[in-house]
This record gives sequence, C-alpha cells and structure tokens, in this order.
Amino acid sequence: MSNLLHPLLDRRLSRRRFVQGLAAGAAATAFPWLAPTAQAAAPRPGPHGLPELSGTEFDLAIEPTPVNITGTPRIATLVNGLIPGPLLRWREGDTVTLRVTNRLPTSTSIHWHGILVPTDMDGVPGISFPGIAPGETFVYRFPVRQSGTFWYHSHTGFQEQTGLYGPLIIEPREPDPVRADRDYVVMLNDWTDENPKDVYYHLKAGEGYYNYHKRTVGDFFRDIATKGLMPTLENRWAWGMMRMDPRDIADVSGRMIGATYTYLINGHPPAANWTGLFRRGEKIRLRFINGSAMTYFDVRIPGLKMTVVAADGSNVEPVSVDEFRIGVAETYDVLVEPKDDAYTIFAQSMDRSGYARGTLAVREGLSVPVPRMDPIFSRTMTDMGMGGMTGMPGMAGTADMHAGGMHRPGWTPPPAPKLPHPAPANAGGQTAYPQPQDVHLKVGPEVVFIAAHPTERLDRPGDGLNDNGRRVLTYADLVRLDRGPQNIPFHDRDPDAEVLLHLTGNMGRYIFGINGLTYDQSRPVRFPYGQRIWVTLINDTMMEHPIHLHGLFTELDNTDDYRRRPLKHTVSVKPSEKVHYYLTADELGRWAYHCHLLYHMEAGMFTSAEVKR
Repeated sequence: MSNLLHPLLDRRLSRRRFVQGLAAGAAATAFPWLAPTAQAAAPRPGPHGLPELSGTEFDLAIEPTPVNITGTPRIATLVNGLIPGPLLRWREGDTVTLRVTNRLPTSTSIHWHGILVPTDMDGVPGISFPGIAPGETFVYRFPVRQSGTFWYHSHTGFQEQTGLYGPLIIEPREPDPVRADRDYVVMLNDWTDENPKDVYYHLKAGEGYYNYHKRTVGDFFRDIATKGLMPTLENRWAWGMMRMDPRDIADVSGRMIGATYTYLINGHPPAANWTGLFRRGEKIRLRFINGSAMTYFDVRIPGLKMTVVAADGSNVEPVSVDEFRIGVAETYDVLVEPKDDAYTIFAQSMDRSGYARGTLAVREGLSVPVPRMDPIFSRTMTDMGMGGMTGMPGMAGTADMHAGGMHRPGWTPPPAPKLPHPAPANAGGQTAYPQPQDVHLKVGPEVVFIAAHPTERLDRPGDGLNDNGRRVLTYADLVRLDRGPQNIPFHDRDPDAEVLLHLTGNMGRYIFGINGLTYDQSRPVRFPYGQRIWVTLINDTMMEHPIHLHGLFTELDNTDDYRRRPLKHTVSVKPSEKVHYYLTADELGRWAYHCHLLYHMEAGMFTSAEVKR
C-alpha cells in the first residue's frame, strides 16, 4: 500500500536553532526552484481562525516546504505552503472543482474525508484512482451533497504525517439549526521531526520504542505492598508473555516524556498558543477536527462547559459535557459561552505524554495557566481485553471481564436485529461478505488474541476517562437531530445481512489486519447494492482503533429507535469491545475501509469495500 516519501524529508536545511515552539511553518512558502505548473490561489484570513478559500473553483498545490515547528528546521509536505492546509469552505448544493497540482518528486493524492463523492473522486491511490503523478494536475469535480465540519488529507504513503491535511467546512443550504456569534476551527495534529519511515521502522523493530511510561522497580515493590507477592508476580508474568506493558497506551508518544510527537492546534505548538478572540456574552462554535496520524486527544476547557452539537459533520441533539475523547479522524462541534476574559483549550494525548494548547480570550496576549495533565494510567488485564481472551497461555476461558459492561444508568445495549439466514442475494446474485459464518480466526503470527467475551460499552468514555469526576461524552450520548439539514434518510427496515469484522493484530511483530488478514491477503468486503447491512466490529487487540469507511455514512447502533441513531464516518472501537452500526449500500463503487491510525493502516489494517448491483 505504501508509496515511499520523497527524499527531501531526509535532508536538513540548517543547523541553526530557533526559539522552541516557534511555528514558522504556519506561513512557510514553497521552494522557488520548483517551477509551478498551476497558480495556487492565495488564501485570505477568514472568520474561522485560519486562512481560507471559498467558492466553487479551487487551485491547490502540494509541495515540499521548509517549516520550523519545534526549533529544528524540517521539510514538510504542505498544501499552498500552509500547515494545516487552507480551510476550504463549500456550500451544500454547489458543484465544486478542485485543481490539485503535484510539485513533489513522488506521487500524491487528496482524500475528502467523510464527503459523499463518486468513487473516482475519492482520492485513494490503488483503490479509486491512480494517484497524482509528479508535475501533473488532477481535477476533482463533484456535487456537494451534505453540510458540516470535515477535513481532507493525503492517502499516499506517510504524507499525512508530514503535513498534508487541512480543514473543510460545508455551509448548509437551509438555515443552520446551530447558531453562534463566532465560529472557529480547532484542528488537532501530531508532528514529528523524524522521517515517518523511521518511525514506522522503529515500531516494526519494537512496538515499545516510543513508550517512556514503562513501569519501574519502584512500581514492582509498590504492587507487592498493595496486592501481594504472588498476584504481582503472576501479573508481571502475564504481561511479559504478551511482550506488552500496561502503560503501552499509544504507539507513538509526545516529546514531553522524551519521545517524538509535538501536539498542535491549527499548526501551533503549545508554546505558540493559538488564540481565538471573542467578546463577552458571545456564543462561540468550536469545530474540533482530529487530523492526527496516531493520537487520540482528551479535550476540555477548564471552567467552561461545552455543548456538543455535531459529530462527524452531522447534527446531534445538544449534550452538555466537561470533556470528550476525539479519536483520529473524528470531528466534534461544540458551543461555549465564555464569562471570563480567557480560557485554555486543553487537549491532552490519551497516553498523557503531552498536550496541544490554545486560548480563547477577549484580546491578544491573554492566557490562563495550563492545567496539569491527568495521571498516567495503567491498563489492567481487563482493560486490555486479556481476561476472556484466547491465545494467551494460561488466560483462556476466563469469565466476562467487563462485569456487564459497567453501564451508566439508563443505557443498555439495543437488541440485535432480526437477520435472515442465510442472507439473501440481490438481483445480481451478490451476497454480503464476510458474514459470521465466513469468519474463522486462528491464533498465529497475524492474530495473537481472540476476544472470548467482547462487550458493548458505548456508554463508557474509555480508559483514563472512566469515572474521573468530570462529565465525559460517550457514544451512547449521541442522538441524531431530527430537524435541520440532513444528508442521510431515515431507514426503519430490518437489515438484510450482518457483516462481521474482527480487528486483529500482533503487537510484537507490529502486524495488524481485519479478520486476521492484512491488505495483501484480504478479499474486499462486499455490500450488495441496495441492501441494509448490520456491521459488527470486534476489537481483538490491546489498542483503540478508529475505523473509517469511505463513501458511506454509518448509523451507530446505540439505540433501538432508528430515528435517533447518530451518523458517523469514523467509529472508534475500544480494546475487547463490540460495536455495531447499520449502513445502506447505496453508493456504487470500490471504497477504502481501514483503521485511521496511519501506522496501523500501513501495517495491514486496511481492506476495501465493494458496492455492486
């Protein structure tokens, strides 16, 4: 699947050190010796806090660009010389034309994440088009059929990690039910000065390479004091057999603990402190986009409640929270009403190795103290899905490890739908694939564990957030708004078939897959045109996976009321969790279907889905 990055990433521009945290990349320009093949439009400052381009005609240039984000000059892969790329603003109902020129020495691409487009406009090399060759201009043209907060990024090699991403806002044709006095994009990203090929090599060589939170001898003796000698030895033996550490929360960690990532808000590292201005009494809409390669963020604004009003670009019933976890590639829109002069936007990485930070203030230069990060947490065998998993010596056949899922009061998993057996074929003889009877997992090099008792836990925010004393958003809180502009019709009919996808892997070898198969080994998932499909995702690994299906929106099965199921383009699945969603196979073509953690996708958790008549 991989296209190697261009060799410019290996070159160093200068040994001169800049002030730590200086974000020169936010206004970087292209190398003059690369002759342009198309004139890229100059983005203008916009009301959303970023340079933007709007209308129906767009010229975008992808080019190697010098940046300095951490104090060390590097080469990034940018759109129109900006990190993030220019905010693109479209209008529902228009037809947009985007001329994308490749000024790199290697192929490139742009995928419009979450946007309903014809398959040849989706921008995935090898799946929907051949890619954009060096020196060429590819013209994307398609009608805009939806509204909300989305984003775009490269789907070529590791270019997304090196800066090829940007925000996208689509204004609704009808009046927006969400009203605000100000409207800002807050785009979260992870940046590394390392060549992403080297990052991937380090992960393949040893999955704990960037884990600086490992337990110490002091932790060992503290465990003995609290748990006893034998339970501690048994626990350490089990973790050792897995070649895993209970603090191995994320594959790639932040520089605050000595690893590699610097976390950004709108291209700014924490020291640069991106600031959004407001007047007292105003209502502000913040459009959070997680455009990271690998990082989950836990987001809060201390002292300020957030009202979540949209998820993945689709409106939801307002829900008031103190905090939310945003998986890679997800978006959340929130409303806030500041009362004081300044607030900190605080987005800590899930592994607590660093944070992105910005400020909302009544004037430039104001800031408030950045809160301390939450304590580093250790996963238990239960959290990691080991209790109740097969494939681990001495650990098979244990009881349900989640005590009924520890559900919040008032929420229970919806009942399974009625499914025909066997599933019917459509008029062309196609049947959905893989159905449960088609999946036969075996423990081996690609599959280390198989969840014996996966549970449905949509009402739990996740490890490190559960029962932390703050009101944290969960998937069970998301309710589709039954008014305002919507792009997916309601469907009340029973599904025609179930498709079962196990998310599998071997962390020791850094291999990931779907149903035990990497991309090169897999057959396409099959969705017969017009059928209703109930998709089941089961996470057999020790890490969260944000699963993204191109071309189709899914209806998260968090209620038995079909009108209240929220629309999602990316669904995060916790370790040893079972998640269901519905979809209607009404978009013909071949679509990418993958984990959106960039290095997991590269390591094999990628397949395609075909919708055929």
